[in-house]
Amino acid sequence: MVLNTFSYPSCGTPTSRTIHQQASRRGQAAAADQNATFESTNPALSFPCLDVVETRSANLSRRSLSGPEPSYTPGKHLNFHSKQPILLDWGGILPEFNIAYETWGTLNADKDNAILLYTGLSASSHAHSTEANPQPGWWEKFIGPGKPVDTDKYFVICTNVIGGCYGSTGPSSLDPANGERYATRFPILTMEDMVRAQFRLLDNLGIGKLYASVGSSMGGMQSLASGVLFPDRVGRIVTISGCARSHPQTIAMRHIQRQVLMTDPNWNRGFYYDSIPPHTGMKMAREIATVTYRSGPEWEQRFGRRRADPSRPPALCPDFLIETYLDHAGEKWCLQYDANSLLYVSKAMDLFDLGQKHRNMINQVRQENHAKLQAFLEGHAPEVGEGTDNCSLTLPEQPYEEKEQPGDESSVSTEPASNEPSPDLVAGLRPLAGTPALVLGVASDSLFPAWQQEEIATALQRAGNRNVTHIELGKEKSLFGHDTFLLDLENVGGAVKDFLGR
Repeated sequence: MVLNTFSYPSCGTPTSRTIHQQASRRGQAAAADQNATFESTNPALSFPCLDVVETRSANLSRRSLSGPEPSYTPGKHLNFHSKQPILLDWGGILPEFNIAYETWGTLNADKDNAILLYTGLSASSHAHSTEANPQPGWWEKFIGPGKPVDTDKYFVICTNVIGGCYGSTGPSSLDPANGERYATRFPILTMEDMVRAQFRLLDNLGIGKLYASVGSSMGGMQSLASGVLFPDRVGRIVTISGCARSHPQTIAMRHIQRQVLMTDPNWNRGFYYDSIPPHTGMKMAREIATVTYRSGPEWEQRFGRRRADPSRPPALCPDFLIETYLDHAGEKWCLQYDANSLLYVSKAMDLFDLGQKHRNMINQVRQENHAKLQAFLEGHAPEVGEGTDNCSLTLPEQPYEEKEQPGDESSVSTEPASNEPSPDLVAGLRPLAGTPALVLGVASDSLFPAWQQEEIATALQRAGNRNVTHIELGKEKSLFGHDTFLLDLENVGGAVKDFLGR
């Protein structure tokens, strides 16, 4: 019998082991009944990447009461405070809420030149620099005099969505009912909830109808939703690298990000605001997301299979250039966005579906919950624990089992079986039949693949819209994948400028 006992010292220290065994016949005379101690054949690996994370955890203390601010939003913004409660799609109520926003250009006397610009998941209202905040915005080159979104012509408004953390009411905000942070007491959101809150801002500004709504990525979803919810208040729609309903593949990807974040011990079921935030989970979630933002060919051009330091032996920590880039991207972002906001806003993206069946269902839910809003307005606050049955989700006793699929496996595709949109989606987009629309997609986009924009354009046409402009940028024009909307001023910016100027 052989019995091995191992000791595990700190990283970088060679391990030793004591081996007790019967001596072989050839060495029995020399080694019988003796204990032999040997150094390990190989030294233990060091893990500087983990050392950095552990050091950061040790150094983090109380979270700033002002919340984290990203590098592109260190300055001031405007704020709209609604004192009127808002009923959310799934029955939640915000007694009051803030919308952080910024504007560029001048609202004309008729107030008919306003453009509402919708953001992606993690962006703030700071799309362009202002006098109050001169830092470059996330769409800096696209907005301004003579630019695609021309501020000599248009009054441009950009908001931080509710559920976010850059000034608008979200999980990190104080609940006026008890003065404590909402955390995971914050209600579930939808894209449509975000749009309704933004239109409260438009009401406050006296803007009855938008010249256009413009959005990319998650903003492209909101832009479509605005036209469906308020067809008489949106003059034209621009949706870039968006979708009309979330696809299972992107739902799966965001699920993984949320699971990585929620399993960080520091997440603490969302109640981490007075302790160490779940920065490790946020870092990992961001790294997963970053993989989906660019295309494979672009990764190949930028990094290839090159290692950061070919003169050193391989390591389990970031070693290839692509690994070091992802590690840096995650590290840079992990304390710049609220973890709970990531959970809520990404879940709202998963729930997005403009198909008629879903619209009918959610409208029915809203109707059933309208009594809650009325009771709140009359001063009857819901009792603690009321409605918790609606949130007590449990996993099924029998897990989902794979089933054999008929036909050749090689024929399986992530694209829909037909280019023809479902009648359900056509019916859901019928409110947009009279609204001119620009639908732009990118062939190299793996997060919101180009067939989803084609689906939008075709569904709009089938719904009776005769003014649909569909543009797909081929791989020969852009290898930037999903991030093309942030980077391609010529093709994306040019298309937007042409469409808005018609």
